[in-house]
Amino acid sequence: MNDFLKQWGEAAYTSTGFFWMALWAFILGYIISSMIQIFVTEKRMQKAMGKDESKSVLLGTFFGFISSSCSFSALAGTKSLFKKGASFVSSIAFLLASTNLVIELGIIISIFLGWQFVVGEYAGGLLLIGICWILIRIINPKKLIEKARENLEGEDKDAMDDPKDWKKQIQKEDSWARVAKKYKMEWQMVWKDVTVGFTIAGIVASFVPDSFFQTLFINSGQGNTDFSFFEILEHIVVGPVAAFLTFIGSMGNIPLAALLFGKGVSFAGVMAFIFSDLVVFPVLRINAKYYGWKMSFFILFLLFTALIGTSLALHYSFDLLSILPEPSQVEIQDKEHFKIDYTFFLNIAFLMVSVYLIYLGFYKKKDVDHSMSEMAPKSQLLETILKYAAFICYIWLAGGLIIKFVIQ
Repeated sequence: MNDFLKQWGEAAYTSTGFFWMALWAFILGYIISSMIQIFVTEKRMQKAMGKDESKSVLLGTFFGFISSSCSFSALAGTKSLFKKGASFVSSIAFLLASTNLVIELGIIISIFLGWQFVVGEYAGGLLLIGICWILIRIINPKKLIEKARENLEGEDKDAMDDPKDWKKQIQKEDSWARVAKKYKMEWQMVWKDVTVGFTIAGIVASFVPDSFFQTLFINSGQGNTDFSFFEILEHIVVGPVAAFLTFIGSMGNIPLAALLFGKGVSFAGVMAFIFSDLVVFPVLRINAKYYGWKMSFFILFLLFTALIGTSLALHYSFDLLSILPEPSQVEIQDKEHFKIDYTFFLNIAFLMVSVYLIYLGFYKKKDVDHSMSEMAPKSQLLETILKYAAFICYIWLAGGLIIKFVIQ
């Protein structure tokens, strides 16, 4: 019993420590994302993308890079761009960029996993887009694309975006009040995923033995970094399976990715796990609702094939350049998370910025109108389960911290 209580306390401490490490990065990322969504509207994106495929793919990638990292927001934005005339490949480029190339995700990865994974995330995101582009050109699914557009024709027309000049808007206090309201929405979209993801990471770190990971990911652990091709391929395939079982969004999955790497899973397997947020059932279901099941399965095939190719390419190119990261560089336990260092001061500074935004958007300028951005249709059952799971996590964390710092 004492061992369980000790592990409970350590699990809660690890989870809260993870979140404290990442807090300033979440705040910074979501402020940047909120600013971009207010000042660079979807209408401006579509107007800039035009009809030229190469240009539209590049711009789709760029607009994805500066957009929100929320998968459900990305799915809705992709559908809207495709419906308004963007090519299928440029829409896929936007989808992949908005879930793999976003600024806040890179910051979180740098905190938990190190610079090699940041390079892998951004280079891999571009590779994913490139491979999908090639596959689409080779397969040329014209009938599927036409059918997908037909499925969208019956929907209501999207609301028109604000055409005002962003340079003038950025100077107005009302615009920043809208940024504050968008910032609140960003947190509303991810709080359940982040809570459950960080809690699970702490539980797995404290309770799950290394032997479990060595069974799940062949030949992992025990300091081994020399994997055969088929072992790496197995890690790449199992990574998305693990992501499916713990589907909590890309941001919430990063501490779990750090945990997997610290337990000895290959670089390729961890990258595949990080890239897997778009090859899970909720995304498959949403794409089917938008475009039909045939197109949804085709998108799944595209993304999973690109994921395998990208993860392999990253692993062997990093190995060739002798920059494969070492599992020892990821310290997930026995770490003093709450010491007075740069993280402490950054957290305090960005919490103060958050307080000011809340004051501006919900007190000083509370009457400023703000249109809700479109979201993909979430499963009500899944959202309810996640909400109650998050509440259970808070009880678990509170109990564990009391045990660690009060009882023991």
